[in-house]
Amino acid sequence: MSDAPSPTPEEPESPKSNKSPKKPRKTESGGNSIWLLFIAIVLFVVATQYSGMSDNGEMMPYSNFVRGLEITLAGADLTELPADVSIRNKRNTFNVQIGSSYLYFQDQKQDSSGRSPEGTKSYRVSIDTLSEPGREDLEKKMRQAEIEYGFSPPPSPWREPFILFLMLLVFLGIFFFMLRRMGGAGSAMSFGRSRGKLYAQDDIGITFKDVAGNDEAVEEICEFVDFLKSPGKYQALGGRIPHGVLLVGPPGTGKTLLAKAVAGEAGVPFFGLSGSDFVEMFVGVGAARVRDMFAQARQRSPSIIFIDELDALGKVRGNSPGGHDEREQTLNALLVEMDGFSSDENVIVMAATNRPETLDPALMRPGRFDRQVLVDRPDVKGREAILKVHAGKVKLADDVNLTTIAKHCPGFVGADLANLVNEAALLAVRNNKTRVTMAEFDEGIERVVAGLEKQTRIIQEDEKLRVAYHECGHALVASSLPNTDPVHKISIIPRGLGALGYMLQHSEVERYLNTESELKHRICVLLGGTISEEIVFSEFSTGASNDLQRATDIARRMVTDYGMSPKLGRVHYSETQRSPFLNNSATASDTAHSEDTIREIDLEVRRIIDECLVMVRDIVNDRREVLEHLTKDLMESEVMNSEQLQAILVQYKTSPKISPGTHANPASGATPPAKDAESEEEDGGEEDQAAEG
Repeated sequence: MSDAPSPTPEEPESPKSNKSPKKPRKTESGGNSIWLLFIAIVLFVVATQYSGMSDNGEMMPYSNFVRGLEITLAGADLTELPADVSIRNKRNTFNVQIGSSYLYFQDQKQDSSGRSPEGTKSYRVSIDTLSEPGREDLEKKMRQAEIEYGFSPPPSPWREPFILFLMLLVFLGIFFFMLRRMGGAGSAMSFGRSRGKLYAQDDIGITFKDVAGNDEAVEEICEFVDFLKSPGKYQALGGRIPHGVLLVGPPGTGKTLLAKAVAGEAGVPFFGLSGSDFVEMFVGVGAARVRDMFAQARQRSPSIIFIDELDALGKVRGNSPGGHDEREQTLNALLVEMDGFSSDENVIVMAATNRPETLDPALMRPGRFDRQVLVDRPDVKGREAILKVHAGKVKLADDVNLTTIAKHCPGFVGADLANLVNEAALLAVRNNKTRVTMAEFDEGIERVVAGLEKQTRIIQEDEKLRVAYHECGHALVASSLPNTDPVHKISIIPRGLGALGYMLQHSEVERYLNTESELKHRICVLLGGTISEEIVFSEFSTGASNDLQRATDIARRMVTDYGMSPKLGRVHYSETQRSPFLNNSATASDTAHSEDTIREIDLEVRRIIDECLVMVRDIVNDRREVLEHLTKDLMESEVMNSEQLQAILVQYKTSPKISPGTHANPASGATPPAKDAESEEEDGGEEDQAAEG
């Protein structure tokens, strides 16, 4: 089961503070690098061809060449000579080129028409060791054999170094090109470059008008905007704007949105990045990125640096010498940079986290993050204001009442409400409607709280009946006890991953405190399903596993956290460190207590559960007729709203000791805002969505 945030006249504004960030131009380094690489490849090919011009042809021994030359002089039949010694005169279109080290020629045979067939071979003969008289004798023999020959110019002494230089340029170009490609965001080769993204004013496009439901936080932040616009009036009085502001609150309350709104209102450059962007695989890289980030911000001051999820970077440093050196060096660099601001730099560091208890104390001291702004879950008025912002982008029908929707969404944050409006719009399109009606919003709330509807899931009739008794048991107990939230809807249509049915409760008022009786009544509501199964079927099913888990958790916290045990007294026994903004983020530890104390805690938890079980059995037994009629109607319709439930409760009221349909007295306090839903589940149960207070 699941219980289902202008310059002053005395000092004119400086041009520097008037400066607005220019829209970052897309770098063309990628295209230039490709062109440079292409040119380098062309040069490499040309150099290779040039270097090979002097080395073309198959190598022939000098003795074979001389032998062929002598045979030619003797007038022998050339067709009888081997191919590698055949030397022909000019009548056979033979040409010899004499170089400083080699002699080059081609072996060509012509047919009767004077054309050279395919298969022409080129040869080169080494004459590097031939003496000057030997060269003269060789030329004399070629003249006698009527062989045309010429001399190649000596190679330039710069040719070989030039070729090597071109090849070196090619390899260096390829290396730097690959290094640049590997040095992008998310690469291990980016080294000390900051990954902070500079947002242009057109890219931000967010002002305080887009931030709703957190008026106190906006009012607190407006002071920073005023300072960035006109710092002179603060400096004239000797005042110093805080160097850093930490936005804390649950996920989805709009911390990042608020930071962007500050930049949009102030009209200054906005650097945004995540805390994990600083930490890298190489030691020292994160510290270099911190220094680079602050150097860029100072160059464009006044400016804002926004670090999202600061807890990834600024967690408290441990006492062990073998800690995470890279993360600690990065944190030390951040501490130094924030402490090194001068009063005229006009750089404000904003950060967001939902785990402020894990941050290092040195980071939270005055002079660094000297101000904390709570961006909390919105109340009913705040939720209505947020709904107006998001609903302004969709077409609404006349029956849509945003106030009612806000009341039906206790505990929803800005991200949840944005998702709700989007889900309602998608449902309207799916139903071929031109406007979003109230029905789509109701269905959207159920989708967010309980999950998607599983119409195709086949449930056996006996299981369906058991689920109906289970959910009606929840609703019956919730409607029979005071200080409980009104039941909004009961359903036996499967939803989500494991819920075979659910019961929705909506709080009518915002409440933030719990009394002992209210907590016990919550436990009773959780146990209503399993007791109904037990009374009707003489046994209960595995669908109560999540109910029992959450009921036990409430009872244990009553004993260990709230001192609601007469036997153990008003003593705090829990060693659990719970996050104020995250559910299920704590790990319990009872090692500081003796075995006797732990045993007493377990006995007190069992006592509370047993007392609630007795109370629930009395309710179900006294109102068995109501339970039967509720189950019968629910089996027929599969869904029952609050009006149908109240009609049956009033019609079959049998016990004068119980008030049907009563709910919490706002003056007495009750459960904190949460998404309230009771759901019958398969083995394992559905995730707890309630925030116990």
